[in-house]
Order: sequence, then structure tokens, then C-alpha cells
Amino acid sequence: MTQRTRILYAVAALVLLVGAVLAVEALRRGRSGTALTPAGPGSIPIYLDGRLVGGFQPGDVEKLDTVRFVEPEQGKTEEGWLLRDVILLYVQSERLQDNSLITVSSSSHNKSAQVTWAEADEVSNFVMFDLSNRGTLKFVSAMERLGTRDKWVQDADRIEIESP
Repeated sequence: MTQRTRILYAVAALVLLVGAVLAVEALRRGRSGTALTPAGPGSIPIYLDGRLVGGFQPGDVEKLDTVRFVEPEQGKTEEGWLLRDVILLYVQSERLQDNSLITVSSSSHNKSAQVTWAEADEVSNFVMFDLSNRGTLKFVSAMERLGTRDKWVQDADRIEIESP
């Protein structure tokens, strides 16, 4: 075997090794789910059955109608955007059933609240996000079981939807 043949074998082996490393790394990245991530600070990731389907961003509110209700505890007006409208920006309504369970949570307050799609879809329940005094979103509702301030979720930072 000549010196030239050995060099060609070494270069071919090196190219195959680099290709294998790149292929393994691409597969690893694909499995970790990094293909879709919520965009930027202030976005709230939305998960459907454990799979990330989007990130509700501050600019999205321009696409939504504003609703308001007066909460009875302090008589303050809560004004914001319906959870149903936020979800429908990223999830087709056909994928939601009346008993789909929606959890809105705050990691900074270690608190969450749950509603069904039927409850969120009923506009008169005012299941919605309101802007807090600090500029973060709070999850509020006029429904009896979520109708007091201590049941609301301040600094909401995650929406999870589970199909039945």
C-alpha cells in the first residue's frame, strides 16, 4: 500500500467520523424538542397533551377583543383577553372537547387554576387574562369557584391543555 493510498483512507475515515458525529447530534437535538420554543421574554408557552404548540406573546393581544367585568370583592373592573381566544390563536377548535382540562400556572407563585374548555368557551364566565399593575398577566374569572382574588393566578407563565 502506497503512502498516497494510506492518506486517502485516513481522510475518508475522518470524513465518516465527522459525519457520524454530526448525524448523532442532529438526532439528539430533534428528540429534545428544540425545534419549537416560545418566542422571547414575556411569552407564555401553550402545551397540548404535553406538546408545545405555541407561545402567547404580548403582541398577540392586538389580535384579540377586550372584555371586562366588575369583580364583587373590591368592585374593581377587570379588563383583558379571554383564555379561549388566546388558545384559539394556536390550537384548532376541533382539537378541543368540552371536558378538555386547561391549567394556567405561575412558577413564581407556585400556583395554578384549572378550567374545562366548556367553562373557558362560555364568554359569560369571563375566564381571562388581565394585565396586573406590574405589567404581567394574571388569570382571573367571574366563575363562582374562581371568582375571588385569592383563587386567581398572578404572573401566569404556562398554559397546559389535556385532552380527555
